Amino acid sequence: MSAYSTYTDQELLAKLRGGDKFAFDEIYTKHWSKVYNQSFKKLHDPELAKDITQEVFIYLWQHRENNLIENLPAYLFTSVRNNVFRALKKQDRFIPVTDLIIEARAFYPDADADLLAKEFFKTYDILVNAMPPAQQRIFRMHYHDDLSTQEIAKILKLSRGTVQNQLTRAVTLLRASLLSIALMISQQ
Repeated sequence: MSAYSTYTDQELLAKLRGGDKFAFDEIYTKHWSKVYNQSFKKLHDPELAKDITQEVFIYLWQHRENNLIENLPAYLFTSVRNNVFRALKKQDRFIPVTDLIIEARAFYPDADADLLAKEFFKTYDILVNAMPPAQQRIFRMHYHDDLSTQEIAKILKLSRGTVQNQLTRAVTLLRASLLSIALMISQQ
């Protein structure tokens, strides 16, 4: 048990801002497993989850003097989420709706962002529900339940290629449809 183990997160963060390595070590020890588990839950890849966990803590250390963190667990959760999104995007497994909004706003910069976002989410639900049942099931298993294409293939007794093809079709449909909605909204 370290001398810092009785410190609150706020006390540790205050010491961390001053460059206290022992405070950082305590934060790392206290939160490492939560950060790793959250990464692994989303990625189902132990090595990538470890990499993301390390990136989160490296960033925390490197930006310790400027980070005014009020809620450390929330900060770590957000950091993990953002790093997971970047990793999934690099693997072409994820296209965030925010990217679609940004893409639409690039074409029509006068469109109201709040209106676009509301319409996107409403349309997203409609489009997912309108997919053919098998495609919808695969899409939901992958993007809502965080299952890999290999896991989905095994559960549904399909080839991984079939699962990937269905996901590609679903994402292509969503992208085109959501951009069309954005275009219609911006012309109003």
